Amino acid sequence: MVTEALKSTEKKMRTSVEVLKHELATIRTGHASPALVEHIKADYAGIPTPLIQIASISAPEARLLVIQPWDPGSIHSIEQAILKSDLGLNPRNDGKVIRLSVPPLSEERRHELIKVVRKRVEEGKIAIRNVRRDAIEELRKLEKDKQVSQDDHRRALDQFQRLTDKFIAEQDEIGRAKEEEVMEV
Repeated sequence: MVTEALKSTEKKMRTSVEVLKHELATIRTGHASPALVEHIKADYAGIPTPLIQIASISAPEARLLVIQPWDPGSIHSIEQAILKSDLGLNPRNDGKVIRLSVPPLSEERRHELIKVVRKRVEEGKIAIRNVRRDAIEELRKLEKDKQVSQDDHRRALDQFQRLTDKFIAEQDEIGRAKEEEVMEV
């Protein structure tokens, strides 16, 4: 029972780390990355659809994104969705593809982005701590129902804490790497 709880907890914590990686990939740096626009939803046949599902997105140059819709009729709705997003990018439409130039970031904007990165990392840490709290509550119930001995309970608590520390350290490292990427000129 304890090993099942540990495996489940580790899986949930790993998922939390993956979510953080995905969220941080959407934060704009000075380099063009398809992850910047993948999540933007454009109106396609009356349904808000992520760009990654209706177009191919590539970064042929360090400061350029090219979005090529599979249905040329959706190019206008994709352009409007990009304009409405908070990325601050101006799309150029030539009728077949949309080009997005990613301008270099100002120093002030870099510091704002670092604050966003730190906030997201902290939210990830909170999610991991919540997973630990839920696992500990489940463990207490098992001990109360006499399904787990006190010694096993204590050992499991130590293992939960080690898992928590490991994944929080991993999130800190991911955050530091993203901060360096944002500050890179």
